[in-house]
Amino acid sequence: MHRSTDRILTTHVGSLPRSQAVVDVLFARQRAEAGAAANACVQAPGEGEAVIAAAVAEVVRRQVALGIDVVSDGEMSKISYATYVARRLSGFAGDTPREPGQDLVEFPGLLRKLAERGSTAKYRRPRCVGPIAVKDTGPLEADLHNLRAAVREAAAAEAFMNAASPGVVALFQPNDFYRTQDDYLTALAGALQSEYEAIVAAGILLQIDAPDLAMGRHTMYRNQPLE
Repeated sequence: MHRSTDRILTTHVGSLPRSQAVVDVLFARQRAEAGAAANACVQAPGEGEAVIAAAVAEVVRRQVALGIDVVSDGEMSKISYATYVARRLSGFAGDTPREPGQDLVEFPGLLRKLAERGSTAKYRRPRCVGPIAVKDTGPLEADLHNLRAAVREAAAAEAFMNAASPGVVALFQPNDFYRTQDDYLTALAGALQSEYEAIVAAGILLQIDAPDLAMGRHTMYRNQPLE
């Protein structure tokens, strides 16, 4: 890990804007995984992967050009920073209704206007309906390959990769299977451990995204006491 010795090294939090081509690939994958017919133009063998790889290379080049020292892949391959795990872990299916925040519940007029404007995310949030386990390491391996290749090409000083915390996965993808929430979190932690370790083993800094305590307080936990 590089240190700020001669100057303060620059970085950012991880997720960066996706091009429409990348967005099309991500939603086509989601439709295919849900059993719907996907758009053939972005689901041709290898084409979606090539779009993502090119996007990672470009976003890393842009970060280096802007003076970012510790770059990321911008989470190009992930439809969201928490629900992406459904492609990698077993036990998820279906969708979860959006839970508006307490700040919006208190202002129903604003909540209604946001809904009318289409300001809510359209991606699925699968629920936990079965045992959590590692299902497919391919997406992670592709992410690691794409980022390392982009770092070499752009001569970036260092790179980091985001990974979801057990808590934020549980926040967006509720438990319908495990007896308790603690059991669910324990299962998630065990399954996600291999992802964390693989990122570190690849020589990439690991950033665990864990905004669940702050985010969950005004959504799924808003009616619970503070104690």
